[in-house]
Amino acid sequence: MQSSAPLEQGDFEALSEFRYQMRRFLKFSEDAAHSVGLTPLQYLALLHIKGYPGQDSVTVGQLAERLQMKHHGAVALVSRCEQAGLVSRTQGREDRRQVLVGLTALGESQLRHVAELHRNELKSLSKVFKVARISAFNDGESLS
Repeated sequence: MQSSAPLEQGDFEALSEFRYQMRRFLKFSEDAAHSVGLTPLQYLALLHIKGYPGQDSVTVGQLAERLQMKHHGAVALVSRCEQAGLVSRTQGREDRRQVLVGLTALGESQLRHVAELHRNELKSLSKVFKVARISAFNDGESLS
């Protein structure tokens, strides 16, 4: 492992500011989800289902990976989202053992509302930290 320069006061201040702004954004996110009756985890599930690259539905395994949780935890989350009318499950076309999870109209509607709030908040934080492809946020482009 390569040794690096000793940490200076400015390094601690920069790390502190980054963590503060990240936590501030996460708190905002939690409040935004609650404003439409979603838990923060439900919002993240909906976001990862809708935002999974090149697909309109995901497997439970893909969702678990995106949420960084165990498979059985993702199954339980999908069940709660399904009971709330936010998602539906379908059998895979190629592998009938596979279960695909997609958004319902209600899930899509609630996701769009909360995601718009998030987009506006991220724009307000653009001077504080950069967000990945998110290069649309960094470059001032519209995501629409």
